[in-house]
Amino acid sequence: MIDIKIEELLDKFRSLPSETEWLEFKEAKNNFDFDDIGKYFSALSNEANLKEKQYGWLIFGVEDKKKKIVGTRYRPDRASLESLKFEIARRTTNNITFTEIHELHFPEGRVIMFQIPASPGGIPTAWEGHYYGRDGESLGALNLQEIEQIRNQVNYYDWSAQICKGASIKDLDEDAVNKAREKYKIRNKNKSFVFGIDRWDTLTFLDKARITINGEITNSAIILLGKPEATHYLSPSVAMITWKLDGEEKGYEHFEPPFFLTVNNIYQKIRNIKYKILPENMLVPVEVDKYDQWVILEALNNCIAHQNYSLRSRVVVLEKPKELIFINAGNFYEGTVEDYIFREKTPNKYRNPFLVQAMVNLDMIDRIGQGIKNMFLEQKNKYFPLPEYDFSELDSVKLKVYGHIIDENYSRLLIERTDLDLGTVILLDKVQKGQEISKEAFHLLKKNRLVEGRYPKPYLTARIAATSGEKAEYIKYSAFNKQYYQDIIKKFLVKFKQAGRDDIDKLLMDKLPAHLNGSQKKYKINNLLNEMANKRGVIKNKGSRARPVWVSVEND
Repeated sequence: MIDIKIEELLDKFRSLPSETEWLEFKEAKNNFDFDDIGKYFSALSNEANLKEKQYGWLIFGVEDKKKKIVGTRYRPDRASLESLKFEIARRTTNNITFTEIHELHFPEGRVIMFQIPASPGGIPTAWEGHYYGRDGESLGALNLQEIEQIRNQVNYYDWSAQICKGASIKDLDEDAVNKAREKYKIRNKNKSFVFGIDRWDTLTFLDKARITINGEITNSAIILLGKPEATHYLSPSVAMITWKLDGEEKGYEHFEPPFFLTVNNIYQKIRNIKYKILPENMLVPVEVDKYDQWVILEALNNCIAHQNYSLRSRVVVLEKPKELIFINAGNFYEGTVEDYIFREKTPNKYRNPFLVQAMVNLDMIDRIGQGIKNMFLEQKNKYFPLPEYDFSELDSVKLKVYGHIIDENYSRLLIERTDLDLGTVILLDKVQKGQEISKEAFHLLKKNRLVEGRYPKPYLTARIAATSGEKAEYIKYSAFNKQYYQDIIKKFLVKFKQAGRDDIDKLLMDKLPAHLNGSQKKYKINNLLNEMANKRGVIKNKGSRARPVWVSVEND
């Protein structure tokens, strides 16, 4: 509470030379727009934080220039005035509202003093999902620097650790709790207390796993283990994940807690077919899943862990024909993507530390900060384009995971050059996506014969170049472009009019890569002949299937 009488405080405010960022006077003689009150609530709360004030103040019934009391008839009955607290709380970050609404009566008229708490350290106050601030007396968007200044404050409010008043263990899904206990046992199999876990009652287990606090149900408990009908305890925050199919076929489905179980249901919705890659120097295709299960679950669980639930948004999984996009509300909380890939960063702060700890204990996420790097490595190891983060929208993080090949040369380089480090692969990935790289990076890739063309628009090399000392060995063991082999076949048919399979084998066997065995070479020749006959139509078989006689269509 305030140390001096409210009337004296009003006199003090009126004696200030001008309005400050955390103080606003309005006449509001008869009414005042509700949405504008919300915007001022956000702005004054944030400015109070930045100016190290305990409260911001919005005062009705005082003229803003001369600070003369003129009186206000805004919500003249006390009950209506008090209901404003609830109305404001429904649309602000973490449901914060006025600390107090003071109503004063003077001969000149009625004055209302709205006492607004400073935004808690780490969480700017938003109105309808937007952050407001002030520049002098002007109301506007809080700038990005000020948003980050508040977010980086140590005094942190952890929404995920808040107690759900009235909630009990009956609001948790029994199946989810039992499976969570099993996962907790597996994660702690080498700990001395593992043999006692089965003897713990449910509340003891939940406390030990940092899901509840002293037996009381937290927001985290509802999110991870709660029944769908228990999500009203989180209101107005939202705990929901929407899967949406966006392509020739359309579809969507909403998923509610317990997220510990439903993340697997979401994974099952995603169409994860096999993808075949056939590099030039290999006869047997490399077969990979369109999407890696671990990558999907890692991305999805990260959305749950880092979602800003106070923004009242859903997590979205958008499935397109060739990619998945994961969207969660809230900024990228600490550091940059590069910090986690190249600098082995371990995060020091989390948006929802209590929820993060619970998810770590249930083996849903990795707390040491390796998740991002491992997602990049998984995509690299399956020769696919690397994930992409998009921070272009305020309070939204988008992660795109590719489920297709953009440039075959990229995949071939990764298959043939297993020595490429992740940094180099990231540069190659940028090249295949047409994204800008530095001149230094271009010269490095060019020097290693990984790209061709000119800066700033290089392209990936179609075939790996050999160093001068390895040329003979390289030619012996590497595959030529398939057009090279098909040209040899065409020239042979032009000269000799026709060829049996034995003739073709003798023609090509010693020209195919030396690391292929006889069966693999014959399989490769089969593919070449089938493509020339069935796809391109430049040759045809005038014999039987068992004893083919190949001729050129032009000659025939």
